[in-house]
This record gives sequence, C-alpha cells and structure tokens, in this order.
Amino acid sequence: MSPVEKTTEKRKLHYGWIAAGVTFITLLAAAGARATPGVIILPFGNEFQWSRAKVSSIISINIFLYGLIGPFAAALYQQFGLRRTMLAAMALLSVGYGLSTHATHYWQFVLLWGAVVGVGSGMAATVLGAAVANRWFAERRGLVMGVLTASTATGQLVFLPSLASAVKVQGWRAAPLIVAAATAAVIPVIWFFMRDDPRDVGLRPYGENGVPDAVRPAANSGNPARQALAVLADAARSRDFWLLAGSFFVCGASTNGLIGTHLIPAAFDCGIPEVRTAGLLAMMGMFDLVGTTASGWLSDRYNARHLLFGYYGLRGLSLLFLPRALLGPAAGLGIFAVFYGLDWIATVPPTVRLTGEVFGREKASIVFGWVVASHQVGAAFAAYGAGALRTSFGNYAPAFIAAGALCLIAAVAVLPIARARGVAATAGA
Repeated sequence: MSPVEKTTEKRKLHYGWIAAGVTFITLLAAAGARATPGVIILPFGNEFQWSRAKVSSIISINIFLYGLIGPFAAALYQQFGLRRTMLAAMALLSVGYGLSTHATHYWQFVLLWGAVVGVGSGMAATVLGAAVANRWFAERRGLVMGVLTASTATGQLVFLPSLASAVKVQGWRAAPLIVAAATAAVIPVIWFFMRDDPRDVGLRPYGENGVPDAVRPAANSGNPARQALAVLADAARSRDFWLLAGSFFVCGASTNGLIGTHLIPAAFDCGIPEVRTAGLLAMMGMFDLVGTTASGWLSDRYNARHLLFGYYGLRGLSLLFLPRALLGPAAGLGIFAVFYGLDWIATVPPTVRLTGEVFGREKASIVFGWVVASHQVGAAFAAYGAGALRTSFGNYAPAFIAAGALCLIAAVAVLPIARARGVAATAGA
C-alpha cells in the first residue's frame, strides 16, 4: 500500500467503527434486560408472596446461564458469524421477557427469565464486545473495548429511571414489556448494518496495514461446544487463567450479582424509595461510562495489572463504606455512587488485554468467555447469597462487607498475572 493510499484510507470512516456502533446499541439493549431484575424484585415478590431468597434464585439462574453461555457464544461467533448470533440473542431476549408477563408459576419464570433470557443475555454480553474489538481493530482495541463495555452502564442510564417509573405506575410487568420492545427494535439495525469480518467489506482490521489476509485465522468450522471445551482444557493448565477467572469471579460477585440486583431492595429497607435508588444506579452508570471508557484508554498505555489492583482496591473500599452510606445522610450515597460507579466494570478492558497477551489473539475471545463465565458464577453466587443473608439477618450489611473484603483480596491476587512471561510489564507491548 502506497503512502497516498494509506492517507486516503485513514481519512475514510473505517467500517469497524460502524460495526462497533451496532454492537454498542446491541449491548445497550441487552443491558436493559440485565437491569430489569433489580427494578422489579420487590413488586414481583410481593405479588406472588415469595421470599427474597426465592426470587433471588430465579435471578441467580439467569446470571449463571448468562455467564456459562459466554465461551460457547464466542465459538458461535467464529462458526456462524457475529451478525446471526446477535440476531438470535435479541430474539431470545424479546421473546423471553415478552412471554414472562403471562407467567404465573415459579417454573415458568425459571424457564423464561432463567433459561431463555439468560442464554440470550450471554450471547450479547461482554464477550461479544471482546470479539468485535479483536476482530475489527488492530489499533485502539483497548479504547473500543472500554466503550463497548461502558454500553452496559449507558444501558442502565437509559433504562433504569424509566423502568422504575413504569413499574411504580403500571406494575412490574411494564418493565419486561419495555425491554422486549427495545430488544426487538435492535433486530433490523443488526440485520442491515452488522458485518461479521473486515474481509466482508474488503478491509483489514483498523490499524492493520500490509498484512496479507492469509495470515489471519479463518472461521472455525468445527463443533463450537467442542472447541470451547478444548480451549478451556488448554487454558486451565495455566496459573494465569485461574488468577484471571478468580478475580473476575469477585468482579461479578461485587457488581451485577450484588449491587445490580440488591441495591434497590437494600435502599428500600432503609426507607429510600425505589425510584430514587434507580436514579442513583443511573448516576453510577453515568460515572461508569466515563470510568470504563477511560479504563480502555489507559489499558492501551499502562500496565494492566496495576490498573486492576487500583480498580479492585477502590471497589472494595466503596463496598465497605456502603452500609454506613445507606444509614447516613444522602450525601454518603452520592459519594458511593461516584467512586463505585467510576470502576463498576472498568476491570474489563485490562482483563481483556491480559487475556490476549497470555493466550494470544486467536484464542483470546474464547478464553475470555470462560473468564466471563467465572464472573457470572460469582454474580449468581452473590445474587442468591445476598438474598439469603437478607432473609437470615434482616439486612444486607454482611453481604456488602463480605464483597468488599473479597475485592481487596482480588486487588492483591491480580498482581502476579503474566509477570513470569514479562508481557504485561511494559505498556503497549
């Protein structure tokens, strides 16, 4: 490619940015699906006279399957393409939430919210953002991953206040109907604008120049489940995999499993209305949009291990402060929202970077899928465990304190990752 051609190519909008934009919208809609349980857990439980633990068990199944499907979704992206998998994910979310408004029995909610919505969420999750960033971008990958991860926070910002208001006026069924409509609306956007690979539009990944197509791995045509399990078997022999998975277990336990699911009920226990707490979560989403995008930018330039140390340490201190904030002046919750929000999911870009550095670009998406599975096991554990602790002790303080302590342990545990290889020691390596 001549210097003139390179200059012309840089001036044009690379299609990777369009693919990233469609993915952002998809993940934003899926975030609405994941934000719904925290808004409806109280009125839903009250209608059916189910305990907080019983309602939490449905949500924990959803979160567990959301994580478990991740590595298999990564293999599906390789075999069937990003576009078709994204379409299937939005269809499952729309159908699952739409039909749930007519459900009346526990097993029906387990099937629809637990299985159908859980699988759909897992197919349109953080693993999707990692796959798009790795496939479409050779440069700015950390920034793209940060923005795509931040779409979860933006989804909360968009959905939570309106969902909470709708539930207050019309009952809990209004929330799943809104999410069903939103996910259905994304389907034509994916159909018309999403592409599976840069080669589909005659391009290389953004920032990759002079590399023949032949050196890039072709789509895998094997069994996706077998491929995902084979990658897991290989990765499980590495200590770094277990450190990544263990730290992400704590990440899940301290974010959507705990705060995303139980902050609104915990605040209600302290006399704080649901709509106000939903606004607080939306505020946290706004700060996480800033924090996670900045984390992606920082991950392109600085040591990912040190970033994770700071993120988990800050989160742990925030959670240890939360019980006091819930009982104190309103300003305390505002302080919590700022500091916790800035690093809600800021851990994702440096974790993706470390995963790619340790396991290579070809396996990175599937390995990260298993790391995300660990994240969601932690989230499911916290979603059920916090509800059970609330039922036993009458408040959420033990759950918040335990999660804060786990985050401080994770902050120390991430420091040895990839150190022996020497690949993470230098920024930009």
